[in-house]
Amino acid sequence: MLRIHFTGDDLARVRMAVRPDVWWETILSFHRLRERRRAQMFGEWRSETRSRLNGETSLLSALVPPRGYFPDFLTPPGGCGLDTGLEAIRATRPERLHSELELVSAGHPPEQAPDRAAERTAERAGRLAGLAEGRSEPLARLVSALRGYHRAAIEPYWAHIQARVEADRAVRGRALLDGGTAELLGSLPPVLRWRAPVLESDYPVERELRLDGRGLLLQPSFFCRGNPVVYRDAALPPVLVYPAAHSPDPAFGESAQAALAPSLGRLVGHTRSAVLQAIRYGCTTSELARRAGVSLASASQHAAVLREAGLVLTLRHGNSVLHTLTPLGAALLRGGAPAEATG
Repeated sequence: MLRIHFTGDDLARVRMAVRPDVWWETILSFHRLRERRRAQMFGEWRSETRSRLNGETSLLSALVPPRGYFPDFLTPPGGCGLDTGLEAIRATRPERLHSELELVSAGHPPEQAPDRAAERTAERAGRLAGLAEGRSEPLARLVSALRGYHRAAIEPYWAHIQARVEADRAVRGRALLDGGTAELLGSLPPVLRWRAPVLESDYPVERELRLDGRGLLLQPSFFCRGNPVVYRDAALPPVLVYPAAHSPDPAFGESAQAALAPSLGRLVGHTRSAVLQAIRYGCTTSELARRAGVSLASASQHAAVLREAGLVLTLRHGNSVLHTLTPLGAALLRGGAPAEATG
């Protein structure tokens, strides 16, 4: 069980991440790459990513076990981009590398026959030995492996990841406006339970996180599934990584993006342009009808066409639905400017 303890100061300092975090998405996606579940949601992504990687994942496999703890230094705090994060990882203090990698080596023996388990544990320790000593060459290999994995698994899909995270953020923002911080915390996925002044969740280990006035950053993540994630080191800036809401449409990947193109031809006319403008900052169908000056049925129909064209995402929020723009929709309103890069 994970229990996050809030004070009054902490409630005043709860904040939402403004964008997906490159590093949480990178590391958590590696968990999704190795699991066999959720084929509908991640199957196409797994196939495409594995074809790019050509099996080059041994170092990351040693660092990131299939379940449980992985080193905190792999997810630098502060929402930094790819290059800044790689430099932060390269600059990790040797004593921190040693202590965190020791936890990885000692805490996750493979679930196999005892002799094979011992062999695999020894293999993992061997791969991590030079890294745990803080030597420059193993650190350089790690940086190269992370960059290559990010290029294969995250970079081609960033617009899709960003769209899902921004849609989830819009839902949480609506909850905050409707009922304040308590409503926001209560709106988080069902795996998280707000029982003031404690936020609880099922967790692999017993964990008490006391914020002590530092507040909490809420970070929705596309690749976080099931339980949320927090840093093991309580001295790091408190962040709660939780599963972003996924729309019922499982389409994901390059072929899904290509399939959107025929639908774009349906996007014509001043009314639909006004509808797209009205959705700019997120709105329910009723608000959309009012802002665009159309009937409720017409607003719902226009939103459906925009959604099919890949310009709008729709998520359920309580008894209503909330429409938000995808990066493609936002770029269209900006006159074709590209979505924000991951680096």
